[in-house]
Amino acid sequence: MAALVLIAAPGAHSWSKEGHIITCRIAQSLLDEGPAEIVRNLLPDYAGGDLSSLCVWPDQIRHWYKYRWTSPLHFIDTPDKACAFDYSRDCHDPEGTEDMCVAGAVGNFTAQLLHYHHGTSDRRYNLTEALLFLSHFMGDIHQPMHVGFTTDEGGNTIQVRWFRHKSNLHHVWDREIILTALADYYEKDMDLLLQDLQNNLTTGIWADDISSWEECEDPSSCSSRYAVESINLACKWGYNGVTQGETLADEYFDSRMSIVMKRIAQGGVRLAMILNRVFAVHKNHHIPPPT
Repeated sequence: MAALVLIAAPGAHSWSKEGHIITCRIAQSLLDEGPAEIVRNLLPDYAGGDLSSLCVWPDQIRHWYKYRWTSPLHFIDTPDKACAFDYSRDCHDPEGTEDMCVAGAVGNFTAQLLHYHHGTSDRRYNLTEALLFLSHFMGDIHQPMHVGFTTDEGGNTIQVRWFRHKSNLHHVWDREIILTALADYYEKDMDLLLQDLQNNLTTGIWADDISSWEECEDPSSCSSRYAVESINLACKWGYNGVTQGETLADEYFDSRMSIVMKRIAQGGVRLAMILNRVFAVHKNHHIPPPT
């Protein structure tokens, strides 16, 4: 397996690294025994079996020449103020190439992982990369502003102040809300935040919702529903009432933090659901990963 080389890429727009790490940790904790083994097998040795350690990789390589084609896969541009997602209308890159959006990416990499059972005889796909892309894009599709309006690039061109510093509306949802929550409530300790979210999933406010979150007839096509959820949240909670140059502070943070945390958790629960289903057939025997 070719080594995955990591560098920091400036200007990447996505859930913060904290958001992606938490989504992947939640997912890995919910994997059944067989799928958990397959995920560990697909990870490079230096990951130490920890999926979350590589969940930001697709952001880090998106500007490399080899991976430049993946850049449109991180988001969906929808018609301004339509507050709706239509796959056939909206899932394309700037040149109009179909399926080149985050909903298409989730479906594509899910379908690629179904080829794992072919073992080393099937070299059509790099299944390690497919696993990392799927894990990352399941985070992206749950970030509401990744399914935003076309003209403002999902809020990237809406300049705001977050408390005392300059930011933009997209970045507020990607990172500012998460970092403020970590500082205000979790002593800047990501493990404490993760524990809180997991408690909400097992015995807390989301415990009765998990089964509905996991509903999905075909894991390759359920991404459209997740995108619809995100654009609805973007309209109701992201864009609503925000004007260019505005200062967003306590009121915005207090009313949006729970939405951000829920979307991070939903991404993890649903990523686990997909991985459990695409790898379930193998849970009773070991198949070596592609090399």
